[in-house]
Parts: sequence; C-alpha cells; structure tokens
Amino acid sequence: MTLAANSELSERLIACIDEQRLIDSACTYVSTPSPTGSEQAMGEKVREAFEDAGLRVSWQQVEDGRPNVIGTLEGAGGGPTLMFNGHMDTSYSGREPHLRHIFGFQPEAVVKDGRIYGLGISNMKGALACYLEAVRAVKDAGVTLKGDVLIACVSGEIEKTQWGEHFRGAEYRGYAAGSRYLPTHGGIADMCILGEPTEQKVVLGHFGAMWARVSTHGPFIHTAFSVGRQAENSIIRMREVLDDVLAWIPQWEKQSAYRGLDGVVNVGAMSGGHPWRVSRTPNRTDLFLDIRVPPTMRMQEAKDALAELVRELRGRYPDYGIEYEVFVTAPGAEIDERHPMIAAIDAAHERVFGRPPERDIVRWFSDASALTRYGIETVNYGTSSGLPGPDGENLDIEGLLKVATVYALAVAGICEVAS
Repeated sequence: MTLAANSELSERLIACIDEQRLIDSACTYVSTPSPTGSEQAMGEKVREAFEDAGLRVSWQQVEDGRPNVIGTLEGAGGGPTLMFNGHMDTSYSGREPHLRHIFGFQPEAVVKDGRIYGLGISNMKGALACYLEAVRAVKDAGVTLKGDVLIACVSGEIEKTQWGEHFRGAEYRGYAAGSRYLPTHGGIADMCILGEPTEQKVVLGHFGAMWARVSTHGPFIHTAFSVGRQAENSIIRMREVLDDVLAWIPQWEKQSAYRGLDGVVNVGAMSGGHPWRVSRTPNRTDLFLDIRVPPTMRMQEAKDALAELVRELRGRYPDYGIEYEVFVTAPGAEIDERHPMIAAIDAAHERVFGRPPERDIVRWFSDASALTRYGIETVNYGTSSGLPGPDGENLDIEGLLKVATVYALAVAGICEVAS
C-alpha cells in the first residue's frame, strides 16, 4: 500500500502530529545541556523518550559519558530500513564569555512569539524532536510498516578535534565520532535522513574538510639581543608565508569546485610565542587552515595539493624551517538525486508545503560522511531559520511542525505500509 494510493492514510498521519508534544520534546532536549564530550544526560533523556514512545532502545557506549542512543520501531518485514540520524552535542556550552548573555545560546528553552530559542534547537535538537514526533504519529495512526525505522541520536558530531598537548579529551572529539562508532556496532540501515538545518532544502552533496598546520621556525632569542634579527622571528616569517598562502587559496577554490560551487579555505587560527614570556622570540609559529574538499576528490589528492604548496614555500624561504601536518580528514558526501528516498521526501514535502523542495550543495560537514562510507546512503533535509540571529539559535514552531509531518509521510513512503 502506498501513500499515493491512499490519501486517507496521509490525512490520518498528518492528523496524528501533535504540536504541543513536539514543542515539549524540543524544549526538553534544549534544556538538557550536552556540549561535545558531555552527552550522557541528553542520552538518558532520549532513552526515556524512546521508552515512553514504545520503541526498542539500544545504548552504545562510545566512551565514558558519551552514548549513542537508538530507538527502533520494528516493521513486519519485507520493506527497507530507514534511519533518522542526528547529533546530541551542541556547538557551544553556553558558558563562553561572549555567549553568556544571549538567551538563544543557553541550554534552557524559551518559547516566544511562535519560536523556540535555546542552545542546540537549530543544530540539531529540533530535528531530534521531529524524528520522534514522526514515529509517534505513525504509531498513533495505527500504521504497520514493512521496514524498520531507527532514530539514532549520536555523540560527537560538531566540527572540532584534538590537537597538540593542550587540546585533548572528550570535549575535542567530534567530527562524526558517534556516527563512526554507530554502524560498527549494529546501527545500520538501508538509507538515512539527516535533519541538519537545511532550510527545508534537499542537500544532494556537501564538502568534507581537511585541517592542516603550516609552521615557520626561528631562533629563540632574548629581547635584549634581538636587535637587527627581527627578520628571523618566526612570527615575522609567518607574515610572508601567510601572504603566499592567501595567494594560493583562489587556486584551490577553483581546483576544488563541485557542482558549480567553489571550494573554500578558512584561516582558522594562528599560534606563536608565549604571552607569559614575551621577552623571547618564538621558536615556532603555527598557521591553521580549514581546507574544504569536495566529495568527488580523494583526501590524498587534497593533501598532495597542500604538500606541493609547502614544497614551493620551502624553496622560496629555505631558512624558515617550514613544516606541515594534516590532522583532520573528514570526507564529504553526496547522494544521487534519483534515489527513491529523495522521491519520497519530494512527495511528502510537496504535500505539506504545496511545492517541491529546492536542491542545495553546501560547504558544511555532516555525519553523512561517515554513514555513506558504511553503505548507508544519506540525505540532509531539515528545518532552520538560517544563521542564528542576535538572540542566538531559534526555530519557527510552524517549520518544526511541517518538517515533522514531512518525516512522518516519508517514513510511510519509504518503509512501505503493511496495513
């Protein structure tokens, strides 16, 4: 039985989406702090919600205090298995000095003027609430599916990583840490909808990331003896190197273009010297780059391009002790527009919004990177209000309600209705 052949079934599913229940779930999730590395409490809230909804619950202990929690609605058999995947960790903690007074960046939900404000509501606790509401609607409508539906709430997706001696520990272990663990411990499906904030667009591909350090060296000299030797200072040397890196970036942007969208490089950080001892010249200065890599390019090819740049810099500045390292490689992901999951989302979106969804290609990273490499074809499709405003993260309640409805209809279309 298909939704197209049974409009009554579609109407029943739509009627079973409960707005207040959805708001309550979203607010509960937002009001449970879960910065990267501290997802335990959020995992427990998710498990409680899954159990309350009558789902079979699996708990994967990624590491101490960091679970993946999977809720499964079992089908009757004979249909595809669909996963909803979303991260529990938030981009910030709310304790950052520049965020402490912005209520939309605090782990406490505020409902105001038809919107929900709070840390993580957009990225991406609102989507987690939509997943649950969609599955609840399927159950409340009395629909039996052929295929299984999984809701996988994972730890450690946010774009951050360990580096050096000072940035170590669970709080720095992101970049799909949970979703890489997920399929190696039984969390598998035929396909996946990932509700990152896409502004209701179907994202057919996203770039990956390569993070790299490029360093210059110089002698360690006391201030009193540095006269006439300023050009040997590793920071001063880095100024020249940085100019050359900036000149290289447009070349990379064209080389890494994907489906009409140029690549991008961010100069993300610089470190040199010791603030507590500025009476010495720094022996090393580090430049950190975030180099976005299209899903059609092998990471080794991107690394080779960076290595060639470094060789050119060494030839130009032989006395600067230039070195480099790559410390993150997170490939991008793409999905064929002809995939049946895309057709199901298109039909559901048009039913709810009255028009087909737009397509998009994005430069941000998602856990689709890890999932697709385990054969779980994944599409990003979710609600959002664009970038956070001056009041922080927020989502329109009407948008949440509509996307939850799209998810419910897509579940029935993908997993097939048995009765």
